[in-house]
Amino acid sequence: MSSHSDDNRHDNRQESFRELLRSLRVWDTELPRFDPGSAPADPLPLFQQWLRAAAEAGASEPHTMSLATADTDGRPSVRTLMLHDADERGWHFATHRTSHKGQDLAVRPQAALGFYWAAVGRQVRVRGTVTAASAAESRADLAKRSTGALAAALVGHQSEALASLSDLARASDAAWERARREPDAPADSWTLYVLEAEEVEFFQGDEQRRHVRLAYRRTEDGSWARELLWP
Repeated sequence: MSSHSDDNRHDNRQESFRELLRSLRVWDTELPRFDPGSAPADPLPLFQQWLRAAAEAGASEPHTMSLATADTDGRPSVRTLMLHDADERGWHFATHRTSHKGQDLAVRPQAALGFYWAAVGRQVRVRGTVTAASAAESRADLAKRSTGALAAALVGHQSEALASLSDLARASDAAWERARREPDAPADSWTLYVLEAEEVEFFQGDEQRRHVRLAYRRTEDGSWARELLWP
């Protein structure tokens, strides 16, 4: 009897969850239009323009992105982190080279980035080869960030097993104290990475589901080819 009741409660919870998913609305506001014919020859200016537009439209933390990597066995991982820059070299982000993503990039230096800005119904996907910047550039990147970011970097041990939250609290308190005392303190494993794009895709959502997708692909001579994709 108890098992039957448990099954019913599970089914009810599952159906309630499905109803929640079906009730959620997507793009219930007017979305901007995107004319791919006016897009620049290089994807970088368009990306910068779209991120700025997302920020101006009130998108929360528009500089956050998903980073996808794969380990030696090809098993993928994805996580959210911040974009540090996007320039002629590529898309910049940073992490500890000893972290899971740092270890993935050491053995498979290819990655993909995903940006999504619900406020404007836009997303950008970037894929390419990742290289580690020099130690000096990595230190300079960390020096530009907030005291909290430096404290987090000084804690280290990213992705390692944690015995207890009290251990984290003690390490964090010590790191914050040092970050305030030494604003230029080095975190030796902190590494700036640059993804040199081989593909960049821009997606503009449409209320009638006539989404506009424009893909840039790097050619052998280093220029960019563009094509529209079916949504």
